[in-house]
Amino acid sequence: MREITAAEFPALLGSKRPIVVDFYSSECPPCEALAPKYEAVAGLFREDVEFVKVFRQQNREWANELGVKGSPTVLFFKNGKELGTRLTGAIKRSELMQGLAALVPPARFESVKAQAKKSSRDVDVLILGAGPAGVTAGIYCAQAKLETVMVDLGLGGGNVATTHLVSNFPGFPEPMPGYLLADHMVTQAKLAGVVPRLAAEVTALDLEKKTVELDGLETIRAKRLILATGSSPRVIGVKGEREFKGRGVSYCATCDAKYYEGKHVVVIGGGNSAIEESLFIARFASRITIVNQFASLQANAHAQAQARAEPKIEFRLATQPREFLSRGGKGVDGVLVEDLETHEQYTLDCDGVFVFAGMVPNLEGLEGKLALDPWGYVKIDDEMRTSVPGVFAIGDVAAKKFRQITTAVSDGTIASMALAKELAT
Repeated sequence: MREITAAEFPALLGSKRPIVVDFYSSECPPCEALAPKYEAVAGLFREDVEFVKVFRQQNREWANELGVKGSPTVLFFKNGKELGTRLTGAIKRSELMQGLAALVPPARFESVKAQAKKSSRDVDVLILGAGPAGVTAGIYCAQAKLETVMVDLGLGGGNVATTHLVSNFPGFPEPMPGYLLADHMVTQAKLAGVVPRLAAEVTALDLEKKTVELDGLETIRAKRLILATGSSPRVIGVKGEREFKGRGVSYCATCDAKYYEGKHVVVIGGGNSAIEESLFIARFASRITIVNQFASLQANAHAQAQARAEPKIEFRLATQPREFLSRGGKGVDGVLVEDLETHEQYTLDCDGVFVFAGMVPNLEGLEGKLALDPWGYVKIDDEMRTSVPGVFAIGDVAAKKFRQITTAVSDGTIASMALAKELAT
């Protein structure tokens, strides 16, 4: 793979050959996850497209001129001009292919795409999900000399990776940034011998056969399968919610609070997440209005006391959102709410909305395949076995009373030890 500097790029651009540029950094987990995919795609299309890499830390001035602020960032150039598509973060193979489709004539693109070689491998344990539960299971399995592959749609860490601070995980006297704790966990799993497949796409999954296909190319067959797919924020079904997701509607304060410096935001919810995340948002926003459908908050007493002591936070209780508004046409600038006691409807002017209404298990594509509890979580026994032989469920996707990092770690420990015993007999 050719690496270039800022000085070399003008001549390359002048060649009129289509170019793909990967800006990477050292000690960058997303860059490490992208590298094998980028190299594989480059190998396929090397006759049609010039693929290069740029070490962003040594070409920072040029990167800034191009508006490249993070690593990895992949840019596509055709006829000397950059195309509109830029890829950042947990870049998937399909996203690279979509970018290449704009550089290569359609017939040629399909012909080269068809040349991609498929592969398969047999392992002892396949883990779907690289949050605290999946990582812990992976560490234990690898240390038991079981060949273990861990797959994640993102970069690992689960919801911990988007948590501002973790203050109740043993071994860390001072609060630890969630992203950093998540990175430590995934790194430890790799060092233990777990084979990671991060920013991957599951294109086929057979629970009975314990087989998964990744990116349409790699098939992995396992003796035991662990579901550690976690949970995702619950959508509340308010008009405008889906339309304005990412344009004023957010489910992650750690990700987006920084964009609301000096602005007014509305927070939907009254549980622990809503109140604790509101306190974090208060570091940036000038005003926060918490809208809760109940007459009282459901958060723990300590969080409630902190929120009520924060002068930036106000409450609209016994109130429900009815519509997220975009009167300016660019993003959310208001919330239509209804007072549940008087049934009066009125508009809260704001600059954005954060929704914290609980979580739902990530079981897309597995509908009807597993026994679930009334809330849609996977039923398990005391050793994390599901209704499908050889398949375990751990962490936030499993039916249980409490969902915390520490309980997820416990689940991973129990499942790995149980399956290791099975495989040894």
